[in-house]
Amino acid sequence: MIKRAVFLDRDGVINRDYGYVGPVECFDFIAGAKEALALIKSKGYLLVLITNQSGIARGKYSMSDFLATTAYMQQVLELHNARFDAVYCCPHHPNAEISLYREKCLCRKPLPGMFEKACNELDIDPVISAAAGDRARDLEGPRSLGVKNLALIGASAQECASAPYAYRYPDLLSFAKNL
Repeated sequence: MIKRAVFLDRDGVINRDYGYVGPVECFDFIAGAKEALALIKSKGYLLVLITNQSGIARGKYSMSDFLATTAYMQQVLELHNARFDAVYCCPHHPNAEISLYREKCLCRKPLPGMFEKACNELDIDPVISAAAGDRARDLEGPRSLGVKNLALIGASAQECASAPYAYRYPDLLSFAKNL
């Protein structure tokens, strides 16, 4: 059965973006995010988190930190019926400090690798899906796969100018209400 999903960026959309948000102590939900995710799920969409985490490659925090933070996020979201159905993370960077993660991969946004993987693994039809991020690069991958409902969340005027094909919303809850 083909499904529809909302692909979401993490930092700046779900949680406050303080730079490199790795450890749990640095993770703060943006007001309304939990309610927005629950609303999206109630409308019959899968929730798929797609996040670049170059802080791992740069040695700012570890993959274990990211996994612990993701587990915490999912536990909190579960209490609100807003848990992500899948989480995809790219820890790579071409100039990484940590050699294990130093590569020019196909999964790092704006490339569509993580989105393609999600569509294949979860039987998602991108044409009936949506995507939201706080930067234009968050939308390039899903756009290349045929996602038409693209949204910039809380983005600057400059970001919006670089993605004229995207709707603009002040926050995730506004996006969820208009989905």
